[in-house]
Amino acid sequence: MAKRNILVAHGGGPTAVINSSLQGVIEAARASDGVGKIYAARFGAEGILKKNLIDLTDVPAETVSLLSVTPATAIGSCRRKIGDQDYPALMECFKEYDIGCFFYNGGNDSMDTCYKVSEMAKREGMDLAVIGIPKTMDNDLVITDHCPGFGSAAKYAAFNAAELALDASGLPIHVVVLELMGRDAGWVTAASALAARTSHCEVLTYLPETRIDMQKMLADIEKAYAKGRGLLVTVSEGLCGLDGEPIADSGIVDGFGHKVPGGVGTTISNRIMTDLNIKSRAEKPGLLGRTSIPYAARIDREEAYAVGRRAVEVALKGETGYMVSIEADRSNGYKWSLGLAPLSKVANAVKNFPLEWIVDGNKIADEFFDYALPLMDGEVPKFAHLR
Repeated sequence: MAKRNILVAHGGGPTAVINSSLQGVIEAARASDGVGKIYAARFGAEGILKKNLIDLTDVPAETVSLLSVTPATAIGSCRRKIGDQDYPALMECFKEYDIGCFFYNGGNDSMDTCYKVSEMAKREGMDLAVIGIPKTMDNDLVITDHCPGFGSAAKYAAFNAAELALDASGLPIHVVVLELMGRDAGWVTAASALAARTSHCEVLTYLPETRIDMQKMLADIEKAYAKGRGLLVTVSEGLCGLDGEPIADSGIVDGFGHKVPGGVGTTISNRIMTDLNIKSRAEKPGLLGRTSIPYAARIDREEAYAVGRRAVEVALKGETGYMVSIEADRSNGYKWSLGLAPLSKVANAVKNFPLEWIVDGNKIADEFFDYALPLMDGEVPKFAHLR
């Protein structure tokens, strides 16, 4: 059997474990007799369009092993939305480098690109296996229990919120507003509600799945602050008002056509001070929340590696047009396995946070933590409480 050259690319924002998936791809390819050259696109789809590829075939094994503890993306990513006019150039690159397997590691938009490449290859009669590798801290890909990258981001959000809650309750003279990443889906911000379990501080959590009545939010904040226990308000960056418009809009649109959030934490903090005359301060970890290696969850790293490895294995068996998915069983502890989801059903679909897990508009139901805690290694911060 002729050996196949493979190409892997990253799309969208990195996670703490995206390089673990890359490690899985490389090591699975090296373990197979069916792989020739191992290429990576420098800066995602941009690298394919420019035929700017990295040859990983002979990268030392020691360097590859460090990928699991390397933050961000070791090969580069991009937020380039691929248009119909770009696909011929992509296919030309595949042909020039004799690519037999293509793996795109990304989220919704990346899976759409993956699907379209798969369909075009079929139409042109190309022998090209195309497999999507799931990645997004937002956890909003469908037909997978969860996404690699989410568990680590959720752990970061939960632990940082727990620490801020103690600070707020230890000196309850102001309201602390913590803004977390999540433009359209509130999975990561929901994890910050774990702070309510680890301190006596009042915690209010707002997700983008619900429209925000600013006057009601301010009234709830005033009421919670009056209890004198300290108050932490955690918010998703993509919160919208009752009119559907972002509460804070930067006025910038990214490469995928999405509005870039404009600092909702600061906006809400300022309203607390001006409307309620209560001291407030906003905190925003931003990119640290998605790429922090010290907070990376062990299970997240293991699953990220496994989906990368499985992508190579199924592609070499002739499968194409699928994304590797994670299937989970929480009935007796936590067990997981891998499956395949059709790219046609994954592309551009969004898995929002379940509305039934949002209580009274600003509390998170226990069912979410039953779902999320295993993905965060089951760790809950434990602190001393003397007051």
